[in-house]
Amino acid sequence: MTGKRNIRHLSSEELKDFFVSNADKPYRAKQVEEWLWKKSARTFEEMTNLSKETRTLLEDHFTIQPITVEASQVSSDRTIKNAFRLHDGHIIEGVLIPTDTRMTACVSSQVGCSLTCRFCATGKLERLRNLGYDEIYDQVAIIREQAQLNYDIPLSNVVYMGMGEPLLNYSNVLKSIEYITSPQGLNMAPRRITVSTAGIAKMIKKLGDDQVKFNLALSLHAANDRKRDRIMPINESNNLEVLEESLNYFYEKTGTRVTLEYIVFNNFNDSLDDARELAAFARRVVSKINLIEYNPIDGGEFQKTTETKINAFMNELWKNGLVVNLRRSRGKDIDAACGQLANKSVAAE
Repeated sequence: MTGKRNIRHLSSEELKDFFVSNADKPYRAKQVEEWLWKKSARTFEEMTNLSKETRTLLEDHFTIQPITVEASQVSSDRTIKNAFRLHDGHIIEGVLIPTDTRMTACVSSQVGCSLTCRFCATGKLERLRNLGYDEIYDQVAIIREQAQLNYDIPLSNVVYMGMGEPLLNYSNVLKSIEYITSPQGLNMAPRRITVSTAGIAKMIKKLGDDQVKFNLALSLHAANDRKRDRIMPINESNNLEVLEESLNYFYEKTGTRVTLEYIVFNNFNDSLDDARELAAFARRVVSKINLIEYNPIDGGEFQKTTETKINAFMNELWKNGLVVNLRRSRGKDIDAACGQLANKSVAAE
């Protein structure tokens, strides 16, 4: 494959120029792009409305470099967790999460992660590189196929909550969303897409400046700096005051309220005082709150809180007039915590 360019990294003009320089019609470029982004073709052979000669020409000059499913686990709650292999051998994760009302793809944005959050299995993996926009798109395309094949239900939502910090791979994440939402791509509504960040304040402001149409979620998990510093080192350079300002800036620019994600850990951030701190922060930001049941990781120091505590915590937030949802952990009988399957796949090599 040496010397062959990734065809999905060419612009429309470059692709047209290629066909013209090879004595073919410029409209071939549009046909090829439709196969790549609308039909999610993974080989040139699939492009059946092109002549055999044209397909051979493409094969001789280009590669597609699609991601492939290395391993899958299916939970009793129908969650499907995938380890995907990239063209250079790296492993990432993507998950299909079915609920009563949604079919959600949870996708990764980096190989590993540099943020070392203490409760996350991905934090144990070194960040090796950013994913290309085509590699992020492929995760959605494959998981969309799984939803249709396994459950005969179309994919409804995409969340960038897998491995990596999306805002540290800003341009590829935004370009992947372009292809996922474009009528010439997967044609999903931007409002069905949520990008989750551990809290990079200047990049949150950039999202506002770019007036993005998708949703933003902040992985908060503690509403005071002392606790958040302990579990999320990024907080030392992006503390709650700075994040509050950036989230309000994002809202002013986009009109989209932010989701505050809060994993409830046993005997760490699950007291009524913690709930009051969260309520105080949430009142200063136009937001809604997702409380999340924790999926413990192998060898991790944190555990899931009790049902009694999480209910009391939720009631305290409701008393403060806040919009709160409880997200139950999924795939409890498989390696469902983010990074676990990738860790095991890498260890097995």
